[in-house]
Amino acid sequence: MSSNSPNVVLVGPMGSGKTSVGRRLACVLKRDFFDLDFEIVARTGVAIDHIFDVEGEQGFRKRETQMLADLCEIKNIVIATGGGVVIKAENREMIKHNSYVVYLSSTVEQLLKRTMNSKSRPLLEQSSNREKTIRDLVSKRESLYQEVADAMIDTTGKKLYAIINEIKKAIPV
Repeated sequence: MSSNSPNVVLVGPMGSGKTSVGRRLACVLKRDFFDLDFEIVARTGVAIDHIFDVEGEQGFRKRETQMLADLCEIKNIVIATGGGVVIKAENREMIKHNSYVVYLSSTVEQLLKRTMNSKSRPLLEQSSNREKTIRDLVSKRESLYQEVADAMIDTTGKKLYAIINEIKKAIPV
């Protein structure tokens, strides 16, 4: 791919595989990889759950938008976003601009299984019913993921290499 290729941006709910897929996809495409949440932690020096505790979700979303804007300035990269990045219209516009957006979807059961042992997902940590929380989040955000997506890949039960191959086939050269 040329250096003028659009960025590849991965969206989808928590546990859909954005970071794992993104990291491997970047290697395959010979691009740099950026995980939006990791970059926020690196910039602030504190964990996402700490930002949620101190600034609330609104404070976190503000930081997320700024980091997304900064990353979108970089060319020819792969970006794994956080599950809630699509909530703000401003973020959806940034994601769609000069990017090829892949929506990684998955069943609620698969998402629950993949996030079962996670201790770093504030919206799940605050929940007394993880399954209901995941179901509600997917329900609220599904149309927004679809709105920004150029391609949709169901990651349920698939191996990493199979997902990567599907994305490679979908990306315009």
